[in-house]
Amino acid sequence: MAAPRNKQAHFVVLTCTFQREGQSVTAKCQELGTTAFGRNLNQAEKRLREAILLHLNTLEDVGERARFLREHKIKMYTDYPEAVHPTIPTEVLSKAQVVTVDKEFAFV
Repeated sequence: MAAPRNKQAHFVVLTCTFQREGQSVTAKCQELGTTAFGRNLNQAEKRLREAILLHLNTLEDVGERARFLREHKIKMYTDYPEAVHPTIPTEVLSKAQVVTVDKEFAFV
């Protein structure tokens, strides 16, 4: 879900890491501490996205979003970041995800 064009969009940059563990893949959002797993990378990523959205939307629902982001030093952007270069160990698969904030969080 993208933010409506007439409202200012806000973004947070989240670093998601994926690591193979035996027959499954463990996924983690570094900034939120949210984790998920799957049989393969695509399933782990899908489940992690769902967990991240649930986490962020629950924070919004209970009025704790601003406090949580501030305490965890997660920066809100109003201009889309041109490049994101997280420092992740080379043995870990990684993707940087950007989340749009309106009334609900959604991946873009």
